[in-house]
Amino acid sequence: MSQLSLFESDEYYEFPEELLEYTKDFLSEEEASELFDQLIGTTPWKQNTKQMYDKTLITPRLTAWYGDSNTMYHWGNNDFQVNEWSPELIDLKEKIEKLTGYEFNSVLLNLYRDGNDSVAWHRDKESELGNRPVIASVSLGQVRNFDFRKVDDHQKRYSLALENGSLLIMKGNLQVNWEHRIAKSVKKMKPRINLTFRMIRKI
Repeated sequence: MSQLSLFESDEYYEFPEELLEYTKDFLSEEEASELFDQLIGTTPWKQNTKQMYDKTLITPRLTAWYGDSNTMYHWGNNDFQVNEWSPELIDLKEKIEKLTGYEFNSVLLNLYRDGNDSVAWHRDKESELGNRPVIASVSLGQVRNFDFRKVDDHQKRYSLALENGSLLIMKGNLQVNWEHRIAKSVKKMKPRINLTFRMIRKI
């Protein structure tokens, strides 16, 4: 089981294996740094918008979508157009699949440029993902805290520092009962790339 620290506390909580698995050294430092440099320079990053009531807000991070030719992902008011798999992303996908036994046909890349970039509390529960989706998340670059809270009890909140080269598997009822986020930081932060591998289903 992975240990998550409680917010503003030295206490720890063991997150159930049926919901989350964390592998700190999935990629070596050298592998992670090399992949980070390749992706940050060659990825067609885009900044999306999100409709919030009567306002159009700019998403505080850059994104790109890769996957099989028949996949498309819808989030908020954005349809992510698919980019063709690169050799580096195919290799990473196959490495994850070999380790976990799960299969994926797409990946969403997020670039957090500094501590001002973030993603708000949310659940990955879009219909394209199906029920109880499995999402494999690889972190490259700056260590950022990944926060969790129960949907029906926001006092139950935990945090996991995602290391460079780490792999986080989210599965089971996690997207049903828990929300997660990457919060803004007042500390100076270097860039971070997060890759979330998913299985997109036709609907």
